[in-house]
Amino acid sequence: MPTGIHPGFRGCRRELQTSEACSVQVCQQINGVSGLRGYLREMSHEVARPIEYSWAFDDGQTARVNDWLGKSVRIQFLGQKRCVHCGRSVTKLYQAGYCFPCVTTLAETDLCIVKPEICHFHLGTCRDDQYGESHCMIPHYVYLAVSSQVKVGLTRKHRELTRWMDQGAVGGLLFAEVPNRKAAGELEVEIARELPDKTDWRKLITGVVAQVDLEALATIVAARLPEQWQRYLIEQRTVHHLSYPTFDPERIGKAKSHSLDKSPVIEGTLIAIRGQYLIFDHGAVQIRKHAGFLCDITVE
Repeated sequence: MPTGIHPGFRGCRRELQTSEACSVQVCQQINGVSGLRGYLREMSHEVARPIEYSWAFDDGQTARVNDWLGKSVRIQFLGQKRCVHCGRSVTKLYQAGYCFPCVTTLAETDLCIVKPEICHFHLGTCRDDQYGESHCMIPHYVYLAVSSQVKVGLTRKHRELTRWMDQGAVGGLLFAEVPNRKAAGELEVEIARELPDKTDWRKLITGVVAQVDLEALATIVAARLPEQWQRYLIEQRTVHHLSYPTFDPERIGKAKSHSLDKSPVIEGTLIAIRGQYLIFDHGAVQIRKHAGFLCDITVE
């Protein structure tokens, strides 16, 4: 039985088997109040209009987050943190949920993940050759997208929709296909001389979106690129549009991002979901930032 809001789940309380890394521990619904307890992971999403959000845990339990819109949601940090990779209990986490030993040894937490243009796989110094082969030495897209404003980014081939949903983009266009992550990073740096490569989270959570003609912009960017990149450009470009679940856009609060480290209880009416943000009437909380935090979540 799912741990999310479920009309047939009444007066039930049970202990669930937990993994060391992350799982739901307690599930209950009494008098219309639904509860979850677990180590947070990022939300997952599926393409729909609007996008369908869910929270899935290691034991297979799932909560449908779209069902929480317009309801009072309370997130309470219980003071415990675990690494999302090895399950080690720690007092501090890095890079969205990793302990210090993991962040300094895993390939997926190396600096080249956020700066792909400095990929060093070809030098034989990758932290994990198997990871490099499966994640970096494969075709990548460079794209243009609109979230708060237009930006350039990159992603592995066939992951573009997942990437755009994660960033809260309302529109995206595949601009070029290159053979590996390093090349994608180098092209991204070239385009970023004129276009941003980051999202303004303040505008993102308050719903401010730039009006941009992505097809026209792609034509301008392509014309300005050096000859070496022209053969990688995608000729038939299509703009993909995405919409996000919103209860009442007029009630979206100020551009404030809450931290469970500073305020262990975050509570309010859930107004919208976008990217990895739960947006309340008083601000927002970025879920991926709190991966590995043990929390109680109640919805009523």
